[in-house]
Amino acid sequence: MSSVRIECVAEERCRIGESPVWDEKEGALLYVDITGRKVCRWSPLTRQAQAIAVDAPVSSVALRKSGDYVITLGTRFAALKWKEELVTTITQVDKDKANTRFNDGKVDPAGRFFAGTMAEEIRPAVLERHQGSLYTLFPDLSVVKHFDQVDISNGLDWSLDHKTFFYIDSLSYSVDAFDYDLQTGKIGNRRSIYKLEKEESIPDGMCIDTEGKLWVACYDGGRVIRLDPETGKRLQTVKLPVDKTTSCCFGGKDYSEMFVTSATDGMDKEWLSRQPKAGGIFKITGLGVKGVPPYPFAG
Repeated sequence: MSSVRIECVAEERCRIGESPVWDEKEGALLYVDITGRKVCRWSPLTRQAQAIAVDAPVSSVALRKSGDYVITLGTRFAALKWKEELVTTITQVDKDKANTRFNDGKVDPAGRFFAGTMAEEIRPAVLERHQGSLYTLFPDLSVVKHFDQVDISNGLDWSLDHKTFFYIDSLSYSVDAFDYDLQTGKIGNRRSIYKLEKEESIPDGMCIDTEGKLWVACYDGGRVIRLDPETGKRLQTVKLPVDKTTSCCFGGKDYSEMFVTSATDGMDKEWLSRQPKAGGIFKITGLGVKGVPPYPFAG
């Protein structure tokens, strides 16, 4: 095992840093600060992050085939033009609900944007239950709702053969798998492949590596864990110097670096003084595995 190194590359003090995505064209890391209401892009060359402020909680960002980005903003799917700092609504979901917002989102191998909702939090991870749903925005800009009764719609990714969709509803403390039809984007046959242990706390964002193993950021667990979706076994734990680790992705020149976002919401002064890098963006090297480049939204 090569030696694992963890470095805080951006001391951003995000309120809820989330949705890290490597933008190969820009050679930069995209991410959002949900309650800070901004979309950020961090450059390893300048070691600086640029931010675009938005008018609602922004919970995920994805690449777009035609250029620029798509985001989930409040209960809207929206387009973001970076240079112009221009946000335009594509469509809205959960119109019958007053207090929900989108949470995590990711693009599937066919270019569809999957994203789910949750109730607005009273405090971190404290919210009205079963208010969320999972949606897909298709390249023709139509939306399909897969299911509802979700607590906190979170981490998502697809197996290397594109036949399985992995998904996390955080308060179930479970990583789930579905059969996946790449042609239609339909999912079915839900099952749990891993139940989190007490010290791992709450499963949050997730990504996959080129060996088909899953990496899950554990909110309040201060770690990312590597899972084998075939055996349901945990293979590796990487602990970080902050408790509120929120999501992870692979990036860098050859996708051998892992980036991990974190949060500060819900932390008091004493807690923050013990974890001065809370809310920062971390880079993990030496994992000995590489990640899969993100898919762009085809619409």
